[in-house]
Amino acid sequence: MARKANRRTRGTATTPRRNPARVFAAAPTLAPAPGMARVWLLAARPKTLPAALGPILLGTALAIRAGEFAFGPALAAALCALLLQIGSNFANDYFDHLRGADTPDRIGPLRATANGWVSPTQMRNATLLTLGLAALIGIYLISVGGWPILVAGIAALLAAVAYTGGPFPYGYRGLGDLFVFIFFGLVAVNGTYYLQTGAITGISLLVSVCAGALVTAILVVNNLRDLETDRRAGKRTLAVMFGKKAAQIEYVALMLVAYLGNVLVWGLTEGSIFLLLPLASLPLGIRHIQEIWSDSPHTYNDTLAGTARLSLFFSLLFSAGLLM
Repeated sequence: MARKANRRTRGTATTPRRNPARVFAAAPTLAPAPGMARVWLLAARPKTLPAALGPILLGTALAIRAGEFAFGPALAAALCALLLQIGSNFANDYFDHLRGADTPDRIGPLRATANGWVSPTQMRNATLLTLGLAALIGIYLISVGGWPILVAGIAALLAAVAYTGGPFPYGYRGLGDLFVFIFFGLVAVNGTYYLQTGAITGISLLVSVCAGALVTAILVVNNLRDLETDRRAGKRTLAVMFGKKAAQIEYVALMLVAYLGNVLVWGLTEGSIFLLLPLASLPLGIRHIQEIWSDSPHTYNDTLAGTARLSLFFSLLFSAGLLM
């Protein structure tokens, strides 16, 4: 294939800037549009939202265990996390379309912009509005937590957009897994705990590693499902860079980190046996590990949704155990 054609389809940061209106006009609707409310619900990707709530629950449970629960910061942190997740999903819908990653042969759920259900301009505005609302809530959180929350908040906003947008889209450079682990694990759990207690402890760090591992596993499934279309679009996820088997091994390793981390928390705190409640979700984890070795990427849609539910279920059980 000619060099010029490769530059057009690679989808990296070197891709020439394209006029969103021209892209929208050139792309016919690939599937009948549902109602507008349904379109925006699909674009928000509700199956991914448990990943945003689970770490906040864990941070709050740790704060209650320490006798420092604060309802206002806990609620604001949950709302902010949900808005950041939705805003990131909108940004991903927008930028992946412009970079040519959401093609008609993708296996995952249909994307609103790529299917012409909304224009790129509408999706861009929705992204800005959602992230703007998150920033407004963040102002309150900064008033509670001070400059550490300011730094974490700015970094989270930038990360939500830069996953697939900007001059260095880290999701296209194999860094998505690392950033998801940092922001959905370390930052979310410890940030929530810090807002209510003014401190970060070794146990809160360990709990955040468990949460981050499970949420990162969701992204691994996503990248396994989209491996071929991502490769053609030049989206260099870890699955594309190192292959399917390496991504499957990564998924298993992340599961092990989450469950072994839970056992380690129990051992280090000399807590009650109830701290091991997350082990009750292990059969689900084993089932998803079995599914991840499937040769058919079409099965990964169910595995992705199941892993997201598992992350929330694990967090709920872990939170309950911390409170008992």
